[in-house]
Amino acid sequence: MIDICQVLLLALVQGLTEFLPISSSAHLVIPPLLLGWPDQGLAFDVAVHVGTLSAVILYYRRDLLDMLVAWQSSLRGGPASDDSRLVWYLCLATIPAGIVGITAGDYIETNLRNLPVIATTTLVFGLLLGVAQRLGAAAGEGRRLDLPLALAIGLAQAMAPVPGVSRSGVTITAGLLLGMDRQGAARFSFLLSIPIIASAGLLKLYDLVAAGNAVDWSSLLIGALVSAVTAYLCIALFLRLLDRVGLMPFVYYRIALALVLYALWLV
Repeated sequence: MIDICQVLLLALVQGLTEFLPISSSAHLVIPPLLLGWPDQGLAFDVAVHVGTLSAVILYYRRDLLDMLVAWQSSLRGGPASDDSRLVWYLCLATIPAGIVGITAGDYIETNLRNLPVIATTTLVFGLLLGVAQRLGAAAGEGRRLDLPLALAIGLAQAMAPVPGVSRSGVTITAGLLLGMDRQGAARFSFLLSIPIIASAGLLKLYDLVAAGNAVDWSSLLIGALVSAVTAYLCIALFLRLLDRVGLMPFVYYRIALALVLYALWLV
């Protein structure tokens, strides 16, 4: 059983880091190490997944509705549109990460969730984000999303199960390196998070039900609400500041975080 302080802090960290290109796993590993907290458990993982999923769906609710209407129309023989094609792009781009999660998830969880791996991936993929920032297209001049581009970003997302990589970070990096502008890369990255977060949450929910453990519903509700509100505000602020501030602050932050993680490993 986890206490309310652990619930609040971990839910806040999850909400802040799920959509920023800084890796949620790199941050979630620090509080238990410093404070001696027990593992938060499957039930809490499910709750914060529900929270962050709710946030991104709420933020993009109008886009998602337009996409669903256009997709259904195309299935009934109507003309294909950017919105209907985007649904297919998201579905296809999700497959590589899903395959990695199913086939290698247990190995990654057992062998790669440790400080040296997380510190190294935090550093390496942070530097790649910096390269992408330098090479990315100017606002409004980016490459238009098409199937090959969506699949390439989906392949990049397949690296996201490795702790420290950052799902949003690696997909935004791939989009920028392949010619998208920042807003386009971020939008596709965040929309692409919906099937991934939903799938991960359902798998954890299955494991939770199979385990049959008692659940502290009040803690889970608080965790879900805190992560949802935090994630929504984080998405809104990130997209508002993206063209003005860019991604270099996150690159510098990841370098500093990697140094902290290396220090914790060596102590």
